[in-house]
Amino acid sequence: MFPSRLRRAGVAAVAVVLTGSLAACADSDDGAGGGAAAGGGTYAFWDPYPQFDDSSAWVQLVKSCGTKAGVTVERTGYDTSDLTNKTLLAAQQGSAPDVVVIDNPVISTLASAGVLTTTDELKLDTAAFAPNITAAGVVDGKTYGVPIGANTLALYYNADVLAAAKVDPASVTSWATLNDALAKVTAAGKKGITFSGIGTEEGSFQFLPWFWGAGADLEDVASPAAVSAVDLWTGWLKDGYAPNSVITNTQTTAWQEFETGEYAFVENGTWQLANAEKSGLKYGVIPIPAKDGGTAPAPTGGEFVAATVQEDTSRYAVSGKIVDCLTSPENLMATDTTLSYIAPIDSVQQEQVAKDPKLEPWVAAVGAAKGRTSDNLGTNYPIISEQLWGAFQKALSGSASAQDALTAAQQAAAAKVK
Repeated sequence: MFPSRLRRAGVAAVAVVLTGSLAACADSDDGAGGGAAAGGGTYAFWDPYPQFDDSSAWVQLVKSCGTKAGVTVERTGYDTSDLTNKTLLAAQQGSAPDVVVIDNPVISTLASAGVLTTTDELKLDTAAFAPNITAAGVVDGKTYGVPIGANTLALYYNADVLAAAKVDPASVTSWATLNDALAKVTAAGKKGITFSGIGTEEGSFQFLPWFWGAGADLEDVASPAAVSAVDLWTGWLKDGYAPNSVITNTQTTAWQEFETGEYAFVENGTWQLANAEKSGLKYGVIPIPAKDGGTAPAPTGGEFVAATVQEDTSRYAVSGKIVDCLTSPENLMATDTTLSYIAPIDSVQQEQVAKDPKLEPWVAAVGAAKGRTSDNLGTNYPIISEQLWGAFQKALSGSASAQDALTAAQQAAAAKVK
């Protein structure tokens, strides 16, 4: 952990890891960044929502929060990966934006590089926020940033396919009952389940509910529990319950397979709700079951609003006000509806369900969810995740057994983690 004061060399090292080379992103922007140099009444704000222009409700909210704090906010939207790289490089150059909205697994990366201030420094109270959601922002006992919303994974089902196979979706509460449902569906001439098992973070994201649902721990990816999770996936391919395309499926292509109407289940997230409504399918949603019953912890997606380290620490008072405004209960409802997120505060979640009852299973799923960098994994998580997706890829393709692939993954991860 770097000290709270920014160490430029550390930032540069992390930037190299994420970009491959500093030269790739070293060219200067249009000047939207640069909190410390932005002037007394102007605060720079970066987010990962380039799809929203100045006329959008999101940008209007951001600017209104600046107005309430007595300053002008200059907002710039970047693609998610580009935002991380630009924030690291701007911090290295002493021109970081005052406030950033960051994908939750990246919080630990920026915090460990000394780029972010803590909520204590900003005098922000996060007591009302769900602990399992805020955990992704905790590094070495300190909290960096405030969650703006969360999404996670569950199982969408095709009600007509299940009805034809005489399967009650409410009966799917464990791996055994899920496998029983898949057997009945395929026997009835339909397809069982599709998901994303691609060899990227997207694949790890989809694998984690089964991994954690088996009782496995990311610090020991070769455990018997972890092996059972990989065996579950490979068993689905062997038994014809899942297509071989899962090896290269993204979450988008898996969803497209489900939209054909041939599949009983797809593992996917809240972000597909609008597409589910448009699909014309009679669908429902159930939590991903844990191995022996109950709801499996799924990984949380979503962003945190955080403030960066500034040479002029007097800026933190206003930055804190902007963060507090954006994450206040009165603003979260509209924001999380726009972003298809479940709110990180219980009272707002209840308001969401009251307005749209279809969100109820998603609130339950988010309640059981877990941050990928939780358990103080921090910047070790990407190292472990890469080994994990390599292992299940080998098992799915048949080039190695689950045990052999995971044993090699554990050895490789152990050699690289801090």
